[in-house]
Amino acid sequence: MRKTNTAERLKELMRIRNLRQVDILKAAEPYCDAFHVRLNKNDLSQYVNGKVEPGQEKLYVLAQALKVSPAWLMGYNVSMEESENEGSASESGKTVHGVRIPVLGTVAAGLPIEAVEDILDFEEIPQELANTGEFFALQLKGNSMEPRMCSGDVVIVRQQPDVESGEIAVVLVNGNEATVKKLIKKENGIMLQAFNPVYEPIFYSAQEIEELPVRVIGKVIELRGKF
Repeated sequence: MRKTNTAERLKELMRIRNLRQVDILKAAEPYCDAFHVRLNKNDLSQYVNGKVEPGQEKLYVLAQALKVSPAWLMGYNVSMEESENEGSASESGKTVHGVRIPVLGTVAAGLPIEAVEDILDFEEIPQELANTGEFFALQLKGNSMEPRMCSGDVVIVRQQPDVESGEIAVVLVNGNEATVKKLIKKENGIMLQAFNPVYEPIFYSAQEIEELPVRVIGKVIELRGKF
């Protein structure tokens, strides 16, 4: 479970680092440009005041700009800095070891995640995060999600059958291997969108979602570097 929320984390950083909102926006500019994300002063003001929570992309940009762990910025009781698969110190001073999850090379239709044998290695996530659901890691292939996500990068995925519009999902289409794309919900279907502008968005109608089928198997919650 979360200890707090993003608003409180942002206020804490502003206090201990003597930052203004304009300083955060300035630090975020290069990441916004690199990842094609729009973040303005109205967005940040709402996050700081707790009126709304940042979406997945903007949370990632803020975490990169502020040099903190995305999970910490979300309010989870984990180390502020990105971990390197090592135990971290809890508030009590004791070392807290994370939970190992498999890094999969492929995810295919019709096979439970726990039955997949294409395990490349293991990643570690904080126990606090692991308590919120079932997780696996997936090694990315191809360049459709560049420049934000590159071939060989590893994403941490929470298993769930649906995501909010605009979030990054792991999706199985027509029995093929899983694909990682931004999922946009439309009135009569969904659109899977790559970050790389070379790739056109792919739309699936409600009928196609049922017949192909198109199935969400998880939400990407964290990006880690190349394996």
